[in-house]
This record gives sequence, structure tokens and C-alpha cells, in this order.
Amino acid sequence: MATFSSIGVQKEYVISLKEMGINKPTEIQEVVIPMLLKNKTDLIGLAQTGTGKTAAFGLPILHKIDPASPTIQALVLAPTRELVQQIQKQLFKFTKHLPEKIFSEGVYGGEKIDIQIRKLQRPTHIVVATPGRLIDLMQRKKIDIRNISTLVLDEADEMLSMGFKQDLNKILEYTGATKNTWLFSATMSKDIKSIVSNYMSKDAPLIEVNKNSLVNANISHHYVTTSLADKTETLIQYLDSLDSERGIIFCRTKAGTRNLTTVLKDEGYSVEGLEGDMQQKERDKVMRAFKKGNLQILISTDVSARGIDVNNLGFVIHYQLPDQIEYYTHRSGRTARAGKEGNSVALVLPSELQEIHKIQKELGIKIKELIL
Repeated sequence: MATFSSIGVQKEYVISLKEMGINKPTEIQEVVIPMLLKNKTDLIGLAQTGTGKTAAFGLPILHKIDPASPTIQALVLAPTRELVQQIQKQLFKFTKHLPEKIFSEGVYGGEKIDIQIRKLQRPTHIVVATPGRLIDLMQRKKIDIRNISTLVLDEADEMLSMGFKQDLNKILEYTGATKNTWLFSATMSKDIKSIVSNYMSKDAPLIEVNKNSLVNANISHHYVTTSLADKTETLIQYLDSLDSERGIIFCRTKAGTRNLTTVLKDEGYSVEGLEGDMQQKERDKVMRAFKKGNLQILISTDVSARGIDVNNLGFVIHYQLPDQIEYYTHRSGRTARAGKEGNSVALVLPSELQEIHKIQKELGIKIKELIL
């Protein structure tokens, strides 16, 4: 049985991991960490969210940093502010017992750029960023990432589906040819293949976790047939059967998210919504409450839920089926994290049963009917 020590992780990091309750490497960590510690290489990692990717790339990055040099040596790109904050927080926790400090900064939209510019004037070894804000800082000449030795693209498929293709190309070109690029994605789309062929070594190892399963095997998949008129009532009936389990309900639109939040609040549920028109301060407040366990249910659009990493969620409900099949994977992956089990339940109209068959076929999963 592999341990973090046996795969080459420095003892100071092992102590921090233990304090964080992380005792054994996950499948991707066991393969990727020793590979990145021993070799100067590009790497492609195909893995779902919740498989431990942050430590898989975060620990090798930290091992490669020279704390005595105050320059930016590594850059991590992620699709959302929430994921940037989460990665930065993890890196900070990993470094708790180091004799020399390693400093990381997070840069993202939704916070005043002047504050982030001031923070970047301090010694900074690692920058974690959303592509849009990083491009803004580059154009203002307020950040120098030309000499980085490592670039990580985390949830690369998400960044591309959010429209960051041009930004990623600019950043990959600007950061020069001597860096190593580590790309992590849940899917190997045409755009991902294009990045790999244009900017990465043809010898880059491809690490695939659960290659026969596009969706976490610990998730049980169900659908409930209902009508448009009865949908909310069906949802309430299902929620009432769950006791105090926590989870996320997905809607397709911002308006749908707001309306459902109002309805469930009126029914007395501990619930808040998360959607794109909210002020950043409001979004942060809702996410804090949900992470701390003060909220039982989060209702969200697909875009707003990107980068949400909350453990111990028992269920995901698709109040409306997603527009794209990959979104089903990303939604479902919010439950059954860190080896736990979870349920993914879709509320469908009779006319949508064909869509359920399509999802089953494409993802290689069985979605069973649930009779309430």
C-alpha cells in the first residue's frame, strides 16, 4: 500500500497532509506525484473532479520551488474564482511546516484589481489565476510570468467551455518554451487535443484514472418521471425523504434558480441560490455558509457551480437536465467525493426519457427509475 512518504513526498508535507486528514494517496496522486517529482516533463491527466488533483499537481510544484528566489516560478490556471481560492488555500495548508516559506497569490475577477496588484508586489513564488484576470494583469504589465518553470491547466475542459480558448492560447505562447505544462481535464475534447498538439511535448505521458468510467463509480444514478405542473411537488417529496442530507440542486437558467430558491425557502428549507447575476460579495457569503454546513441545500446554475468542492454532499438533483452531456458529469461529480457514496437524481418529463437513454449510452452508466 503506497504512502505519501513512499512516493517521494517530503516529510514536512506529509505532516501537513496528516493534519488535513489526508493519509493515503488517491489513484491519480499515486501515479502522478512520483512521475512529476522525478522527471522534468509535460503531463496530461484525465480525471474527474474529486479525485485529488490539487495535491497531485500541488505537491510536485511546491517541491520544485526555490524559496530563496522571490520570482514567480509556477502558474496554475483554473476556471473560476472559487476554484482558484480553493487551490491557493490547499497550497498554503501544505506548506505549514516548511522551514522556509513559499508564497502563493490568487488573482481572479470579482475583486478589485488594484488590491491584487499590490499583493503581487510582495515576494510571490506561485500564482493561481483565472485566465481573464491574468490577461488583464499581463496587459497592464503588472505580472511577470515569462520565466515560470511550471504551468498547470486545471479543469482545462471547463476553461474552454467557458470561452477562455483565446486567453489560454495567449498565456501558453507568452510563457515560453522552457516551462513544463501539466494539463488536467475530465474529458479529451477536440480543443484539448489542439492545446496538447500545439503547446505540449509529443512525449508527454497521458495518465487516465478510471479510464472505463467517465463518471465516479460511487455515484448511484436515478431519474423520477414527473409532469411540468407537478415538478416542484415531486422535488419537495424527494427532499422530505432525505432527512438532513446536504446537496446541490441544478437548474439550467438564472431565473429558474432564483424562482426555485424562493419556492423552497417559502416551504421552510435551509436553502440559498447561486447564479451569475449575484454580486461577488453575495456569492461568497452563500458559499461560506454552504461550506460551513450552515446551509443544507444549494441551488445553482451550471456555470456558478464550477469549482465548488464541498465534501460530504449526499445528493445532486438535476431539476432540469443539462444542455450538454459533459455538464451531467460535472454536476454529478459534486457528490461522492473523497471516496464517499452519493446519489444523482434527475427529474424528467416523459418527453425527456430519450435524453436519459442518450446520457446512459454516452457515459456508460445505468440510470434507474425511482418511484417516489
